[in-house]
Amino acid sequence: MRRLDYELIERLVPDGASVLDLGCGDGELLAELIREKHVRGSGVEISQAAVEACVAKGLSVFHGDLDEGLADHADGSFDIVILSFSLQQLRRPRLVVREMARVGRLAIVSFPNFAQYAIRWEMLTRGRMPVSKELPYQWYDTPNIHLCTVHDFRDLCREEGLRIERELYLRSFDRPAPGLRRPNLTARIAIFVVTRPA
Repeated sequence: MRRLDYELIERLVPDGASVLDLGCGDGELLAELIREKHVRGSGVEISQAAVEACVAKGLSVFHGDLDEGLADHADGSFDIVILSFSLQQLRRPRLVVREMARVGRLAIVSFPNFAQYAIRWEMLTRGRMPVSKELPYQWYDTPNIHLCTVHDFRDLCREEGLRIERELYLRSFDRPAPGLRRPNLTARIAIFVVTRPA
């Protein structure tokens, strides 16, 4: 399945930009950006097996724990820093978002919206943690430790002094949401583009 969230992120990245992909997993998005947008890209990933898979594909990916910050990277050293669908898995998401805005001129963050109505309905009617295509884990084996909503992320940006440049929403990995109203209630996936004002 071609992920629509990756396509939207790709459209946000200028041709030839320098990109740091945080929590890049198997490198699918990073490889696509290098191939289609000719970016100068590298990644950071905590899974050693995923790092090795990326390196085998010819990608420049380093083993590292994002929760420790990005001290190895200077202020403004990248045009774009991406955190795709990993925010909710971090122990220190606020620190990582702050570091993204320091290291990159533009930060792109995508995450599952835990306030979406189907998730609320599942909790209300069944009294159970939801399992979906976007969140395919049972409560006891989920990597998702900091559940976040659209409103929560907007609040975090305000508290960190970040400017939200753009918000995009999806109904699922493969379903767009043009003209979506009340995204905190209706969107399953949120993509935010943020900067730190000079």
